[in-house]
Amino acid sequence: MKKKTLGPLLKQQREALNLTQRQLAAKLGVKASHIAYLESDRRRPSLGLLSRIAAVLGLDRETLFLLVHPEARALIGSTRTPAPRRDRHQVWREFTRDKALLSRHNVKARELKILSQVNLLGRVSAPRHFLFILNAIRQAVEED
Repeated sequence: MKKKTLGPLLKQQREALNLTQRQLAAKLGVKASHIAYLESDRRRPSLGLLSRIAAVLGLDRETLFLLVHPEARALIGSTRTPAPRRDRHQVWREFTRDKALLSRHNVKARELKILSQVNLLGRVSAPRHFLFILNAIRQAVEED
């Protein structure tokens, strides 16, 4: 069984978002060669970069942290309690009230309107998932 590492996950998510290494590097403020190193597991990102990667790629920060620092699993895993399930209205409210997040990702009013429609389709389990959906919509529109 192959050990799960950060590199393949980054590559998979980057490709799912139809981003090149260069495009992802620009969004993260690093060189494209650094992305290549990360994807081949030849480098470990700093905590700041790891946080930016999570935000840009719509990934869970704790999962990424544990992939980069598996030795910390014993410290984190033993005290963690499962997060309570939130209804879709609560998740939507959290997303729309996070003005810093909306500003950082340049979410426009018309995009919020579309995402509110998406919210009606089913349960979105975390506010950051709306960013993943929005990025997919933005890229689909750009390619047309």
